[in-house]
Formats: sequence, structure tokens, C-alpha cells
Amino acid sequence: MAHVRKTTHSRKPAARRSARRKTSTRHSVARKSSKHATPKRWSQRVTKESDALDLKQGVFKLTSAKRIAASLMRSAEHSARRRTGAYRSALSMLTFYINRAGKTLPKTQRTRLERAKVELKRAFGKE
Repeated sequence: MAHVRKTTHSRKPAARRSARRKTSTRHSVARKSSKHATPKRWSQRVTKESDALDLKQGVFKLTSAKRIAASLMRSAEHSARRRTGAYRSALSMLTFYINRAGKTLPKTQRTRLERAKVELKRAFGKE
């Protein structure tokens, strides 16, 4: 029985890849981008590693809008990584979380987070 050597090149040559016919349908673009996407949950990476602020873990899961606002305020004031004012950083992170959750965010949690925005304004004296 002859020994079959495995090749190290599993991809097609670059010339053939670029010559491939490109389709303009949304479905094929979505499939194509998922193959080459960086991390699977980029929004999670943003909330953990962004320069907006250092968040306490589970801050958006808290049960009270006042507690969420207080935690965001505390995080924004103590964060050394934020690029703008404390109020703006806290509000932008809260808005980012609400927008990225989209339709999957339960209605009760969405209203709690929207109330947290109002509480945040009150806490910073922007009302």
C-alpha cells in the first residue's frame, strides 16, 4: 500500500479566487461575510474592551433602573479609558447596549433600560 502525502495547500490559488463570479444577492453576501468575520460577537467585545468605559459585570441585568444608572455613573467617573465626559460615555454605552440587543431584548428590560437613561440624566444633573 502506497503512502499518500497530504498537501499543505487547502485553498485555491489566488488567481482562481479573484476570477470567481460575484453575486449581488444579500443572502450570498451574508454567507460570505460570516466566513471572514473577526470575533463572533463583536458587540460583546466592544462592551468589554472599548475605550468608552470599564463596566461592572452584569450591569445591564440589574433589576432597578436607579441601580443601573448609579453603576454606569460610578464606572464612567472612575474609568481611565474613556475619551469624553463621564455622562456622555455612560449614556452612549447604555444606548449601544439597547441598540445592539434590538428585538431580542425583552420589553420589561427595555423599559427598565430606558428608565435608566432618565435616571442617568437626573444623576448627572442634565435634566
